[in-house]
Amino acid sequence: MDVALVQGRTAIVTGAAQGIGLEIARVLHAGGASVVLADLDAAAATAAAVALGDRAIGVGADVTDEAAVDSLVARAVEHFGSLDIMVNNAGITRDASLKKMTVDNFDAVITVHLRGTWLGVRAASAVMREQKSGSIVNISSLSGKSGNPGQTNYSAAKAGIVGLTKAAAKELAHHNVRVNSVQPGLIRTAMTEAMPPEVFAEREAAIPMKRAGEPREVANAVLFLASELSSYITGGVLEVGGGRLM
Repeated sequence: MDVALVQGRTAIVTGAAQGIGLEIARVLHAGGASVVLADLDAAAATAAAVALGDRAIGVGADVTDEAAVDSLVARAVEHFGSLDIMVNNAGITRDASLKKMTVDNFDAVITVHLRGTWLGVRAASAVMREQKSGSIVNISSLSGKSGNPGQTNYSAAKAGIVGLTKAAAKELAHHNVRVNSVQPGLIRTAMTEAMPPEVFAEREAAIPMKRAGEPREVANAVLFLASELSSYITGGVLEVGGGRLM
C-alpha cells in the first residue's frame, strides 16, 4: 500500500517488534505516518524502528503497567508533536484446557490483552479528546467471536476487547475520536506456522476462501480504520478471516 492515507499523522503500535504488530507499523509508516513501535522487548522494538528508517522510533513498554503506557503516549507526543492513531495490538497466549489452565496463566492473558488495551485506549483518548480528533484500533480475534477450545483465557479477553471498543466508542464519539476493532482469523505468522501441519491444514480447509491470511491483510484493515476513509465508522468490528465464522 503506497497511498499516503495517513500522511503527517503519528501512530503508536503496541506489540510491534514482530508478527502482525510489526506489519501494522510498516503499513502505517508506508502510508505516511510517523510511528512509535512499542514492545516489551525494547531492543527488538528499536531494531524494527531502525529498519523502517525516518519517522520511526522504538520504545520499550509494558502495556499492563499504567505508568508505562502513560509514558509511551507522552513520548509519542513529545517526539512527533501529536498522537493521531493508537493501535492496541500487544498480546500473549497461554493455552491449556480448563482442567489444566492455572489461575496465573488465565490472569496473564486477561491482563495483557484486556487491561493493556484499556490502558492504551484511556491514555490515547486523553490526548485525542483535546485534539478533537483521533482513531483508536483494538486488535481482537475471531476467537473472541466463536471461542476456541484450550483458549478460555484468550477467547474471553478477545471478546472483552469488543465490548471495551463499543463502550469507548460511545464515550468518545462526540470528541471526534473513533474507536474500532479488527478481528483476524487464521493468519500466517510464526506462531500459527509452528502448529502441527495437519492442524493448520484442517483449519485452513474450513475457511471459505481456502487459505490463511497474511499479516499485510490485517495491517491494511487497520490502515483503513486509521484513515479518513473510515471517517464515519466507530464502534465497528471488522473481521479479517476469509469468511470464517460468517
